Amino acid sequence: MPVYILTLRIDQKSQDFFDQQRKAYFPKERNLLDAHLTLFHHLVEYDDIVNFLKGLVVKQFDLEVNSLRFLGNGVAYKIESEELNTLRSKIAQRFWNNLTAQDRQGYRPHVTVQNNVKAEVAKELYHTLSEKFVPFTCYALGLDLWEYLGGPWKHVDYFPLA
Repeated sequence: MPVYILTLRIDQKSQDFFDQQRKAYFPKERNLLDAHLTLFHHLVEYDDIVNFLKGLVVKQFDLEVNSLRFLGNGVAYKIESEELNTLRSKIAQRFWNNLTAQDRQGYRPHVTVQNNVKAEVAKELYHTLSEKFVPFTCYALGLDLWEYLGGPWKHVDYFPLA
């Protein structure tokens, strides 16, 4: 049975920034994806997902990027948005019985720009980026649905926000 991943599409300027960061800091041999803000890592039942997401009426909203997060073996930009949390909760409620433990745990939105490196390398990058960091706003435009292919992802659908 195919597994699907749901991500939030953001404005192109912010996407370009996160992609540049990821290309610069993510181990090249493991960097199979563009930067992304994941809402769910493991969804099933494609038709149910599509029908539900097509019926959602959610306006575009702002996302605040206010700090970095040290991940132990990587670094991410922390994302804050009540609208995002509400949207994710609504989707989680609908698919709760099919969610994995990872998707049921507390949601901490972020965009990972480095992962799978030694802790000291990650800590150094975290401090370097934190020193220069200036908070900024990005914009949520829609939801992207991807099929997980055992490493890379295949884009299968897009659901624009109003």
